[in-house]
Amino acid sequence: MFITFEGGEGAGKTTQIKRLAAHLTEQGRDVVLTREPGGTASAEEVRALLVNGDAGKWTSTAEALLNYAARDMHLRDVIRPALARGAMVLCDRFMDSTRAYQGVAGDCPMALIDMLEVSVVGNTRPDLTFVFDLDPALGLSRATQRAAGIEDRYERKGMTFHAALRAGFLDIARKELKRCVVIDASKSPDEIWSALLAVLKTRGHG
Repeated sequence: MFITFEGGEGAGKTTQIKRLAAHLTEQGRDVVLTREPGGTASAEEVRALLVNGDAGKWTSTAEALLNYAARDMHLRDVIRPALARGAMVLCDRFMDSTRAYQGVAGDCPMALIDMLEVSVVGNTRPDLTFVFDLDPALGLSRATQRAAGIEDRYERKGMTFHAALRAGFLDIARKELKRCVVIDASKSPDEIWSALLAVLKTRGHG
């Protein structure tokens, strides 16, 4: 099973995906916990280019191309081999982040993103995607509590960008109801955890 966690900055998805990985591992599952951009040594190098530096240093189209360069390696070297052996893959961000960040909140042509998704992702699509939904003002407030200057390039893109980002993720969830489950990320970590477990149990993976 391929499960992805999506959402805006400061939504708490990284905390929950690590908790889920530990939970499934304790059950004896073969679990691969990974992230995007990143997941391989070369893809992590691309990540460093994307998440650090001046907020305007890349166009949205350049960002989409960089993300897909990293994703291509990630799929080839990590995700597809893990799924082929029957592992559960948990990925912190995947293709929906490109759609929301670069396509909806940015100005990358969605036709280009569609083409990249078909060519690179192909049939290796998530079975389940948790979309962590949170007011962007609260999310950015949480995010800024992290160390300043550490992977904060997107946090500095402004409230208009982050409001569009939230709308983009919710639109994806509305269009793919079978795959996507919206999680209210304003709730406590334990309440969010209970919601995740409830969804997994209904799908036979709790």
